[in-house]
Amino acid sequence: MPTASPMPVPRRLLHGAYAAAAGAAVVLGASACAPVTSVESTDANAWKATALPSASGIVLSDAGKILNRTPVVKSAALGAGTYTLTMSCDGGGKEFFAVSLDGKQLAEAGAACNGSRETATIKVPAAGTVAISASSVDAPLIYAYQLTPAA
Repeated sequence: MPTASPMPVPRRLLHGAYAAAAGAAVVLGASACAPVTSVESTDANAWKATALPSASGIVLSDAGKILNRTPVVKSAALGAGTYTLTMSCDGGGKEFFAVSLDGKQLAEAGAACNGSRETATIKVPAAGTVAISASSVDAPLIYAYQLTPAA
C-alpha cells in the first residue's frame, strides 16, 4: 500500500506560527528579567512576620532597612541571663549584629542575606542596657531580629 505524502504547509501559516513563537519568547524573556520588589519598597514589618517565627517573651526586636552603610541601633534594659538572638536578612550579602552591655561589646553575630534564619546565644553577665547594632556593607538590604530568653 502506498504511503501518503505530507501536505505542504502554506507559507502564511508557517510565518504566523514563527511570529507567535517569537512573540512568546520576547514576553517570557522580559518577565524573567523583570526586577523583583526592591528593598526600598518592601514593608519591613510585613517581611519580618514571614522571616522570623513568632516567639513568646521577646525582650528586644527590630525590623528595618539598611539603605546605606549606617548602622541601626536599638536598646533595652535587661537582666542578667542567657538570651537567644534570632536574625534574618534579605537582599544579598551579609548583615552583622553587634551586641553590647552598657557600651561594652558582648558578642557579634551575622546572617547571610538570603532570607535564611540564624541564631546566636548571647550571655548577659549583669543587668544593664543591652544594645544591638545592625549593619552591613552590602546595602541595601532588609533585616529583622528578636532577642528572647534562652530556653
